[in-house]
Amino acid sequence: MTPSVSVLLLLLLLGLSQAHPLTEEESVPEVQMDEDDTVDITTRILTSNNATNEILLEGDLLAPRTRNAMTCWSQSCLWKKASNGLVMIPFTMSSEFTSWERQKIDYAMKAFHSSTCLRFVPRQNEYDYISVENRAGCFSALGKTGGRQVLSLNRQGCLYHGIIQHEINHALGFQHEQTRSDRDYYVRINWENINPQMAYNFYKQATNNLNTPYDYSSIMHYGKTAFSIQHGRDSITPIPNANVQIGQRKGMSYWDIMRINLLYSC
Repeated sequence: MTPSVSVLLLLLLLGLSQAHPLTEEESVPEVQMDEDDTVDITTRILTSNNATNEILLEGDLLAPRTRNAMTCWSQSCLWKKASNGLVMIPFTMSSEFTSWERQKIDYAMKAFHSSTCLRFVPRQNEYDYISVENRAGCFSALGKTGGRQVLSLNRQGCLYHGIIQHEINHALGFQHEQTRSDRDYYVRINWENINPQMAYNFYKQATNNLNTPYDYSSIMHYGKTAFSIQHGRDSITPIPNANVQIGQRKGMSYWDIMRINLLYSC
């Protein structure tokens, strides 16, 4: 084989190696990173929710109308598993969202498909379903409430990958991490830095922690300044290391995914 033929073959092989089909992640690269990724997830959610008239608990949870307490660990408030082992969750999406916005929401939903037995599917005629809407704020009910349940993602402030996943996790039945029953071992709530009228947002809940560790990196954890009465004062301080980061906005953590699989027996 002459040197020129060898070079041509090498170039051909190199070209073929780079011409692989687009994967799901590669086909929508703009969805992976948000343009402004410097603000913690709680600040975004609470800022967006200033405009809503809904009665919200802990910042973005619709006050329950079918349950007496903020709990969701019974089978009645979990999405049902089909005979094939998959948990099918029907949803509709408002026509107010643009094509790109719908793609972004769809991408966040598909992230659950790759690591859990959950499957978000367009609604046919199912009675129980999630209605993704462009309401005033970012909020969701806790777990399956029965019938149509709104999951709000305001177009102006909520369409970030982490926020979409945060609200979906609420709809699956998960509460905020810092309201866990054992949270006082891991964070200190600085009540003096919180408006007394907002203090109820930090009350501990009777949570089922699924025998999993407290997760500072959870997508469900508030940021350090949530509901703070003064800029620069922390409402939540991790202990014993106050420098631990909380309120991340990238997407589900390892333990977020593990808890979904535990709760839904994936």
